[in-house]
Amino acid sequence: MSDRTDSRSRSSTTGFSRRELLALTGTSVATLAGCTGGGDGGTDTPASSPTDAQSPTPTATATATATPSATATQSASPTPTPDAEERAARYGCPNLEADGDYDVVVAEDGSGDFESVQAAVDSLSPGTYEEQRVFIAPGRYKEKLNIPETLSDVTFVGENPQETVLTYDDHADKTDENGDPIGTSGSSSVFVRCDDFSAVNLTFENAADPVAQAVAMRPTGDRVLFYNCRFLGNQDTLYTRGKQTNQYYRHCYIEGDVDFIFGAATSYFEDCEIFCTDDGYVTAASTVEDREYGYVINNCTIHGDAPPRSVYLGRPWQRHAQTVILNTYMGEVITHAGYDPWPESNHPDKTKTAYYAEYNNEGPGWAPDSRPDWVHQLTEEEAQPYTDVTEVFQGWDPKACL
Repeated sequence: MSDRTDSRSRSSTTGFSRRELLALTGTSVATLAGCTGGGDGGTDTPASSPTDAQSPTPTATATATATPSATATQSASPTPTPDAEERAARYGCPNLEADGDYDVVVAEDGSGDFESVQAAVDSLSPGTYEEQRVFIAPGRYKEKLNIPETLSDVTFVGENPQETVLTYDDHADKTDENGDPIGTSGSSSVFVRCDDFSAVNLTFENAADPVAQAVAMRPTGDRVLFYNCRFLGNQDTLYTRGKQTNQYYRHCYIEGDVDFIFGAATSYFEDCEIFCTDDGYVTAASTVEDREYGYVINNCTIHGDAPPRSVYLGRPWQRHAQTVILNTYMGEVITHAGYDPWPESNHPDKTKTAYYAEYNNEGPGWAPDSRPDWVHQLTEEEAQPYTDVTEVFQGWDPKACL
């Protein structure tokens, strides 16, 4: 019996999902190749790894159903099935290994279960906390994707982000069937509405020309994890929507120009490359008032081919926006002022209520003496909570999965 079948059989009797079993047994993922080198309270419009060797396309493993014997059925005590809140509280780790152990395989050449990623998503079982893994073979998949909130514990796995690209080309000025603009939210290439979504070794792209806001990825679910992924676009590339959600980005590459990381979710970016393609703003946070943390950018590289001193690190989209950048290299594209108050946006007093801070950065773009007086320069003690992912996510520890 395969490992996958075994874990599923046990989960049917214990009530534990595969993620929970992995966490309980201490299983960790293998080391993966790294990628080195606003917001829900207001308006909807804010202003490389080496290529792996080609391997055969895997096929999904058939799942066997364990049938207990009559004796076992009589002697075993029934185990209550945990409710959704209990299961979420004991979140385990997704399986991010490219190990051939998948529920569904997508391959554009027809060698998998589906040629369309959306068709694969539509085949997944809703209303379960059992992890469902989708392998996406190398290819360029042009389709507008929706991972609905009825699903949970969905993991997308690719071989490497350079060869597996999920793309679409909508932008905010395109119109719907009624002739109305689809807006920033509607422009997204990928909508992740479910909780406990993970992705590894994939590219998410909005390929629209730079004519309007054009979102590549829009996650709104909680406990969203991206590892070794790329996010490509221009204005509004990554929309971290979800006022009360947590999102973790590790060894990722994110590019764009204006507000290309924006939204209300508590989002942690670690060991990422943030690439500025033109003059503009890296972040536009819209953290809501009752959230203790907003954006944290730690141990990243922020650079690009924009003109020197033409890019701001951030501007507050909403009144309680939070952005803290620490231990990060800032290239010469970053203006010495670093941050813009965005006074023309809906709340003119935002610099009094927003929280922007820095600690221990380096590079030509780090000029702490030139920053506005509303940007805090932290002490080591003040910076410490922001280095602790578990603290920022109030108990969730995605780093334990890596």
